[in-house]
Amino acid sequence: QVQLVESGGGLVQPGGSLRLSCAASGFTFRNYVMAWYRQPPGKERELVATITTAGGTTSYADSVKGRFTISRDNPKNTVYLQINSLKPDDTAVYYCNRVPPIRGYWGQGTQVTVSS
Repeated sequence: QVQLVESGGGLVQPGGSLRLSCAASGFTFRNYVMAWYRQPPGKERELVATITTAGGTTSYADSVKGRFTISRDNPKNTVYLQINSLKPDDTAVYYCNRVPPIRGYWGQGTQVTVSS
């Protein structure tokens, strides 16, 4: 069955960096546009970044442009999110998923907390 396992989150100081990973299984990863989403505390989940099937085209929410970089490794069925220059507003649970998201499925996410 479909599975998405996110990892790499943590507690970081403002200005710090993290690299998030998402291991996918149960579907043909290379055939799908993938994305990172995040859900800040008390808010709705939002789309952060997307990457096309071969990784040739990426897109970002305005709030993260220039600080976040999405990438993928199709042989490893993994999508990454490099996040730099972290701000307190980046505090959220980060999820990966397809675009559009798999109906009725989200992984457990990985918590990113930005605080001094």
